[in-house]
Parts: sequence; C-alpha cells; structure tokens
Amino acid sequence: MNQDFSTKTICEKWVADITYIPTKKNGWCYLSSIMDLHTKKIISYAFSTRMTVDCVLQALNQAKQRYHIPEGMILHTDLGSQYTAIEVEKWLETNKIRHSYSRKGTPYDNAGIESFHASLKKEEVYTTNYSDFEEANRALFSYIEGFYNRNRIHSSINYFTPQEFEELAKEKLV
Repeated sequence: MNQDFSTKTICEKWVADITYIPTKKNGWCYLSSIMDLHTKKIISYAFSTRMTVDCVLQALNQAKQRYHIPEGMILHTDLGSQYTAIEVEKWLETNKIRHSYSRKGTPYDNAGIESFHASLKKEEVYTTNYSDFEEANRALFSYIEGFYNRNRIHSSINYFTPQEFEELAKEKLV
C-alpha cells in the first residue's frame, strides 16, 4: 500500500495485526484484529492463548461472514509468520484478496491497526490486571464492541464513531 491509507468506500482496504495481552493465570494471550481503513471499525478479531495461524484465520473467517469481500480488495499486514503462512496466503487467494505487506521494521506502514492497538492498550489493557484469559476476553469484547466501534469518535472520519461511519458508507452504496 506504500502508506496510502486513503479509501473511497468500505471493504476496499483492511489492515490486520496481532498484539499481546498479559494475564496473571495464562500469561501472554494474543489478539488478532482486522480494521476497515475506510471506517476505522474493528470488523473482526480473535483472541487466543497461542499466537497461531489459526487465530489469524479465525479473524479472517469472521470478517468474511460479516462483509461482502469485493474481488481485489487489499489486506495489509506485517511480515509476521502468521500472516506469511501458506494457509493464510491460500485463504487470501481463494477469496481474491490482494496481500500487501509492511516493509521490515516499518510499523508506520500499518499505522491504522498499530494506532488501534495503542489505543486499546492505553485505554483498556494498561488500566487492568486480567486474572485470566476469560476475563481478558470479556474486557476486550466490551472495549471493542461496546466502546471503540460504537462510542469512540475519530477526527479522521469527521468525528463519527466507526459504526456510524460504516452505516453512512453503506447508505451511499444503496
């Protein structure tokens, strides 16, 4: 994508990444998130005790169930082994999604999802000590679905929430 984050509509460019979430009982857990760059909405995510290809595929399958994927849509990720795995590449090819990668050591190439993960950590994760995976999972659901997508406004989308901006974008498609 060469840091071209511009879009004209939903499901044109998605960005994805994995971040670490600490818990007392289960140690590190992993959140695989996908954001639509047009709406800034977290359109799907998977939470796991292991950082695996399956976690990434679970998030991708969830996104596919929720959204129509137009041919040639772009998914931008880093070069992590979960995103460069044969199974992920085959999934993207089957769904006619073009894969774009960040340059090595250049997190700015994936600024949208990196920014979300930074907000998630500042506004939720760093304010709480999760006892275990289940407690963290409930808190992440509440933050993503209850706060971030539906209540947190973004200056980059004219001070709408991601959910409001998605609804406006869908109206324009009709």
